[in-house]
Amino acid sequence: MLTFTTSDGTRLVIEETGAPDAPVTVLLLHAWTLSRRTWTRVAELLPKEVGGPVRVLRYDHRGHGDSAAPVTGSTTIAQLADDLAEVLTEVVPSGPVVLAGHSIGGMTIMALAERHPELFTARVAGVEFVNTSSGELGRDAPGLPAPLARAMVKAQLVHGRLLERRGARKIGPPTLLRPYLRWLLFGVGYERAHLRETSEIIAGSHPLTLHGFLSDVLAHNRTKALSALSSVPVVVLTGGRDRLTPPKHSRVIAEQLPRAQLVIYPGAGHMVPVERSHEAARLLAGMVRTALPVG
Repeated sequence: MLTFTTSDGTRLVIEETGAPDAPVTVLLLHAWTLSRRTWTRVAELLPKEVGGPVRVLRYDHRGHGDSAAPVTGSTTIAQLADDLAEVLTEVVPSGPVVLAGHSIGGMTIMALAERHPELFTARVAGVEFVNTSSGELGRDAPGLPAPLARAMVKAQLVHGRLLERRGARKIGPPTLLRPYLRWLLFGVGYERAHLRETSEIIAGSHPLTLHGFLSDVLAHNRTKALSALSSVPVVVLTGGRDRLTPPKHSRVIAEQLPRAQLVIYPGAGHMVPVERSHEAARLLAGMVRTALPVG
């Protein structure tokens, strides 16, 4: 386990697996209110799928998992992108990097392209976007009538702010969240262990993480930033039953990047890294092999 302190003093926890001296590094970015644990199975599968050494890094975003709690004003996707730029510069100072981003993790990669486009020319050798969007999420209702969806968003904002004012460190008991998260996040044939772990991670999130990032996620609009990835191999994965970032969002990303590979898993939901971990690892491995130095 590694720790990294950003320029504004926020401590990030990074988990490293695979071969530290491998020629290619894969960096896995998790979703809002989740943690690096959602990428565990993909990280375990990657060396076998690559068929050789690969360095795999997963870290908890600020305000998530084991990383430091967020401070007011730092809960933005732009800040997550700056954190990613620092991790790339300091923890992975050389060699090609393949990035994979789930939900807000994918948005973070887009913000990185917007704020640090030079990294995609010099360092990034491939990108896997998973259950994410380049913008206009605020127009979507997750399988609900629009008024009810707006009320749900407002309730999350109010709940998070109330918990924070009360000094709470977590947002709620996991057992109470499971029925809602089962409907919201998972497709058909889900594994109960995945739902249980996901509920535990989300329930342990800091209240400021819950309400602080939500407004910025809804305001996120970085379709134009995708142009920085025009020469980078890209795969776009989503679930046909994704309620949070419906497949049309993945199609928009693929339309902006004509060379990108779009894959929609009909029965999967918003949790492709755990619902389709073998497929996600296999596609990442393909980009890793492409990035390997010749000779």
